[in-house]
Amino acid sequence: MLNHIVLIGRLVRDPELRYTSNGTPVANFTLAVERNYRNRDGERDVDYIKIVTWRKLAENVAHHLGKGRLVAVEGSLQIRKSQGKNDNRTYINPEVIANNVQFLDWPKDGKNKENDSDFAEKASPDTEEEQVDLSDDDFEVPF
Repeated sequence: MLNHIVLIGRLVRDPELRYTSNGTPVANFTLAVERNYRNRDGERDVDYIKIVTWRKLAENVAHHLGKGRLVAVEGSLQIRKSQGKNDNRTYINPEVIANNVQFLDWPKDGKNKENDSDFAEKASPDTEEEQVDLSDDDFEVPF
């Protein structure tokens, strides 16, 4: 059996980082994901999906992401059921347990959530280490 989900969307608000009683980091955030089709009014509907991250991934998400950031989330779907306090209703709470979160954009101000510009500079594709000079390569393009 397979339980694998991939989503691309924007964070609705800043991630919330907490720690379990034994000190394990856990971060929660909500992802707004547009549907691939338009409704009768010509607008795209949006689904709001709860995402849960654990351990180092939770700390990275909490420290480097904020409201409005575009991310890709890969993980598995989990359905939690709970009983209402004042009624006998059963509530179904779907959430995605993320195994991987890819940052798909840069913060608008060029800095991450903690105003640490070193992260953006080290990971920027414009740094000298990332630029590759292909002028000396002796290969032919197959088309």
